[in-house]
Amino acid sequence: MTLRPFHLAFPVHDLDHARAFYGGVLGCAEGRSSDQWIDFELAGHQTVAHLDLAAKPVVVANEVDGHHVPVPHFGVILTMDDWQAMATRVRAAGIPFGIEPHVRFAGQAGEQATMFFRDPSGNALEFKAFGDDASIFAKD
Repeated sequence: MTLRPFHLAFPVHDLDHARAFYGGVLGCAEGRSSDQWIDFELAGHQTVAHLDLAAKPVVVANEVDGHHVPVPHFGVILTMDDWQAMATRVRAAGIPFGIEPHVRFAGQAGEQATMFFRDPSGNALEFKAFGDDASIFAKD
């Protein structure tokens, strides 16, 4: 099966802040936009920030490998080099990590580098990388 781009629409409180965060910090190319939404290209996928002044961030977490992982969240599986560059950009921008960059499931099937942080509207993002993409869906 050929991997196809996904589409994700999510709420933001301020389009200018979304533009600065997704375009400036994360390096997403901007596509079409209006006064109500902005298309961003995130690693080949179409993500759309929709203005929703009433949206409230969800604060729910599940325990995963000793960390409280926010639910819901979204992100991309990057190469290890791109993951390290993303961690550097996020840290340089002064964005706090909800879960610091680290290796999860060390020495186990599915070992992965991961990090979590939030956008200016409180949406949780996870970016991860695997040493070998063949282990993305690995089981013990």
